[in-house]
Amino acid sequence: MTTDLTPELAATIEEAFNRRDRANMQPTIDFFLNLLTEHPDNPYVLYEVGGSYDTDGQEEQAVVYYERALPGLTGETRRKCLLQYGSTLRNLGRFDESLGIFKTACAEFPESDSLRVFKSLTLHAAGHKDKALATLLLVIADRLGTPEIKRYEAAIRGNADYLANL
Repeated sequence: MTTDLTPELAATIEEAFNRRDRANMQPTIDFFLNLLTEHPDNPYVLYEVGGSYDTDGQEEQAVVYYERALPGLTGETRRKCLLQYGSTLRNLGRFDESLGIFKTACAEFPESDSLRVFKSLTLHAAGHKDKALATLLLVIADRLGTPEIKRYEAAIRGNADYLANL
């Protein structure tokens, strides 16, 4: 059993990912399940199986694979899996678990704007609309360096702080 992502396996995964049809995910699910039989318990393949189920709207199935994959993932793939796992938990109405995943993920990957954006979606879904907006305002203040945003950066951050503490 290998848990590594060899260049060959990475190329196979990328090729299958690029061929997927979001309107008909079953061939992709089948492909990755078959790949999993060739690479049992490989976290990168487990992640792709989970992502395929997730794209197909089978969130309960996706969660199982994300949870199995996460302990063995590193780097960018780990970040993507945490985002997708947290988002899937939100879609299942498991808001506290989703927020816990996003808290962990944002601490592990503080530079990730996408994690903060998806965390804001969970905050919103959980009824924390002020905190959701505050999170998005901080992404804007942190990342949009246009002269117009820079001019009002202090006000944007002040409003974000105010909303986060309501």
